Amino acid sequence: MTKRIFRAIFGVAMVMMLSVVVLVLGMMYSYFSVQQQEDLRNQAVYIGAGVQKGGLAYLEQMQNPTDRITWIDGNGVVLFDSKANPNDMENHKERYEVSSALTNGEGFSQRYSRTLSEKTVYFALRLQDGTVIRISTLTTTPLALFFTMTQPLLLILVAAIVLSVLLAFQTAKKITKPINDVDLEQPELAVVYDELTPLLRRIAVQNKQIHRQMRELKCQKQEFDTITSNMQEGLLVLDAQGDVLSYNMGALHLMGINAPRGHISVFQLNRSEGFRRSVESALSGNHWEEKIQIGGRCCQLFANPVVQEDDLAGAILLFFDVTEREEGEKIRREFTANVSHELKTPLTSISGFAEIMKNGMVQGEDVPRFAEKIYDEAQRLIQLVQDIIKLSKLDEKQNGMEKETVDLADLIQQVVKRLEPVAENKGVIFSVSTVPVIFNGVKQVLQEMIYNLCDNAIQYNYENGKVSISLEDNEKEVAITVADTGMGIATVNQSRVFERFYRVNESRSKETEGTGLGLSIVKHGAILHNGKINLKSELKKGTTITLVLPK
Repeated sequence: MTKRIFRAIFGVAMVMMLSVVVLVLGMMYSYFSVQQQEDLRNQAVYIGAGVQKGGLAYLEQMQNPTDRITWIDGNGVVLFDSKANPNDMENHKERYEVSSALTNGEGFSQRYSRTLSEKTVYFALRLQDGTVIRISTLTTTPLALFFTMTQPLLLILVAAIVLSVLLAFQTAKKITKPINDVDLEQPELAVVYDELTPLLRRIAVQNKQIHRQMRELKCQKQEFDTITSNMQEGLLVLDAQGDVLSYNMGALHLMGINAPRGHISVFQLNRSEGFRRSVESALSGNHWEEKIQIGGRCCQLFANPVVQEDDLAGAILLFFDVTEREEGEKIRREFTANVSHELKTPLTSISGFAEIMKNGMVQGEDVPRFAEKIYDEAQRLIQLVQDIIKLSKLDEKQNGMEKETVDLADLIQQVVKRLEPVAENKGVIFSVSTVPVIFNGVKQVLQEMIYNLCDNAIQYNYENGKVSISLEDNEKEVAITVADTGMGIATVNQSRVFERFYRVNESRSKETEGTGLGLSIVKHGAILHNGKINLKSELKKGTTITLVLPK
């Protein structure tokens, strides 16, 4: 407090003193400059009159004039100079004051010497005969004038410092005494002058706010610990040296490690090249992203530097388990390859048959047979495209799929009626057992699911076989079961039959009509309705598929 008061008082004194000095110096300098210019003009007029009468002889008879006198002809040649030999001097026609005098009758200029801190003032007057008389003299600059007053200024400065110290000490002692006597635990009870009362009230309020904020910070820390501990994503906080400061359970789970004891280096947790590269990049101040394999799972690692006031304080590592996404991408690539293959097969057949007919290599009586083959392959192609579109809609869960009330028993009867001609051609008998069930779902998808299950039961059945369809209404779910007496599915293949384009027996599948997407549509339709599928099958005895849909 004493220092502040001293600096305030001393500062005010110095500002006032400097302001007065600058003002006085400015006024003095302005006055002397005007007076000096007027004196030089009077001298030039007086000497010019003497030169016009006496010529060079008048100048030479002058004994050591105080100011420098120079006589210059109309071409700038120096005829006389009181301080130097005119024969050694350069032409002065381009000098500003001389040029102005030749043009306007008189000229005035100033030139400053930084080395000597001096300024020379020049005044030139044109005479009647066209020659020029120039008078020059040295003048004191404001800086030089200031230096001439150094001693009195120092005396004033010392006096100001002494007075400031005494005044500051006494004032600070009186001001700080009641402040030093304040009890900061109960500032509102202190007896002080009125000016400090608002401050003490604010201190009391601030004390309450600090206690409240400390409680809030404690709660926030507990909330943060709760959130991070329940995150599925992994979180590691490192210091600038790469030591682990904090972590969550997600990080331990994804990295397959136990909780570390004490501060350990992050490189002890994982020594893979990608992990080390990410950490080193973050600790170098750069953001880094990389996919790494940890314990058979694929993790997306984000490494970010933590900067405080332009200094690297550490790094934060975030782990995201992207195994399912990568597997989905793999499935997508496989699906694209399969679609290309499945589209190519009918298109190749259509192109081949059409080329034969185009080249006239088909007898007239064979044209209908070739046309029928082209038509069949085109229908197969259309069915494949339709199934792909259905799968895409199910994958994207398009908005057009709105749920409605559906009579499942009636829906099953409609599907059976559509497939009866196909079943009769193969000698397959339908057996239907249903109960009245009203279900809330996407009617078109439900119909496609039941149709595909029944169609597969016919296509992969033996001749004169049987397909049984039942509908059960349980308390919380609905069960639709389709069973056949066909060739069945081997145990090793049962987990893959719902994959897109998967065929248990490729040669047998080519004999049957279909796209290889039927059961995949059933699977995605069940997902759309939050349902599940149960499969039971035995080779040469048949297959039973139960579709369970929650109400």
